[in-house]
Amino acid sequence: MFMMGSWRRRRVAGAALPGRAAGAGAVAVVAVVALVGGAPAAGAGTVSGHCARLDRVAVPGAEHQVKACLDDLTTAGTTVSGHTDPSDWAGLHPPGAVNPKGVPGIQIDGYFPDSSTFNTTHGWNHDSQFVLRLPDRWNGGLVVAGTPGNREQYANDFTISDWALAKGYAYAVTDKGNVGVTFYRDGRRPGDAIAEWNHRVTQVALAAKAVVAQRYGRLPERTYAAGISNGGYLVRWQLENRARLYDGGIDWEGTLWRVKGDNLVNFLPPALRAYPKGDTQAMYDAGFARGSEFLWPFHHQYYWDLTQRVYREELDPSFDGETEAGTPFCASGTPACDADYDYDARKPYAAVRKIGLTGRIGKPLITIHGTLDTLLPISRSGDVYAEMVGGQRPFRYYRITDGTHVDSLHAAYPDRIRPLLPCFRSAFEAMESWVERGQSPPPSATLPRPSGGDLSNECQLTM
Repeated sequence: MFMMGSWRRRRVAGAALPGRAAGAGAVAVVAVVALVGGAPAAGAGTVSGHCARLDRVAVPGAEHQVKACLDDLTTAGTTVSGHTDPSDWAGLHPPGAVNPKGVPGIQIDGYFPDSSTFNTTHGWNHDSQFVLRLPDRWNGGLVVAGTPGNREQYANDFTISDWALAKGYAYAVTDKGNVGVTFYRDGRRPGDAIAEWNHRVTQVALAAKAVVAQRYGRLPERTYAAGISNGGYLVRWQLENRARLYDGGIDWEGTLWRVKGDNLVNFLPPALRAYPKGDTQAMYDAGFARGSEFLWPFHHQYYWDLTQRVYREELDPSFDGETEAGTPFCASGTPACDADYDYDARKPYAAVRKIGLTGRIGKPLITIHGTLDTLLPISRSGDVYAEMVGGQRPFRYYRITDGTHVDSLHAAYPDRIRPLLPCFRSAFEAMESWVERGQSPPPSATLPRPSGGDLSNECQLTM
């Protein structure tokens, strides 16, 4: 097992987080706000032409940035030109998914000031990397995203960026400020590393608005937050805490964090105890859906153990003393085993309070979640957040029958798994109609699996 010092001697992130003393990161954000405030007003003429104003485009607050004029900003082009990393988005979409291509425009890669160095992309060895894409044919909108899991900044390229760009949106994404399975080494105190994710999304949203104004001559008319898993959590947090920056958001199976009640580290330990014993009833009691049993072996091998250990280490590092992120696949009863972690007894409330959700969204939100999600069980995650939001706020919740957390599993189980990617895209279009034309989306519902059709590319948000 890996060893490290106590959390009090962890790496200190370079950019200021909300609640910290002002530093370089805070100064950069203030500069971005000033630039956005001074940008041309909506309605000013948009500059057209391939990569027009490339020389005038600069990301406020960035420590480093590289601009490129590309014939195709989608993965069909960037995979060839080297402006994406296919390994970063591998496994997040279903086989047979059809994506648009042929969107010319500007791409900017770079990073904001930060002292952590987990992201090795481009050989920069620098976190807080971002990507901005500005299509030549702009529809007046902006899509802002953070990445799922602990992946780097290209993780949404196939699932979100390609499709948004083809619709004419500018696109901005952040790596969240710390990447990889040792992300918990970042920050001064427990919870700081995840709290930084929220700060970085705000940072890239502000910077992207300024860059859009530089490129097109006016601020975006509408801005949507979008994300998958941890990226979905970021959408929720932004709409709860930074709603003024957005017009709406689309949350694809967002992670649930709250101080008391259901969260990631209180439903995974029961699974780690019950699955090796073959205790099916205990698995159901932990929230894992009946009918998801065929997915348990894969998730036990690849997801439950690692996820529990690294997130528990971020929020409660003293649980296992000087050990870093516990003991992989330890048996229940082993000292300091994550299978026996008891969140309610440990009470890492101060750490979780930094990242916790309330449900008090300030702009329209659509959430989609699969009924067979076997990493974030729907009964302990999506259903709970829907109850937190309640019926008085602008919210729709679509439970996708047979959807699971990773769309690529549709390849192994085409008759048992339904991909969520096309439902995300339908939800995005419903959000557009809601915000831009005042057309209410279909009521929240559990959507049955269609008896036919192209499940990798089709989804209706109606019964």
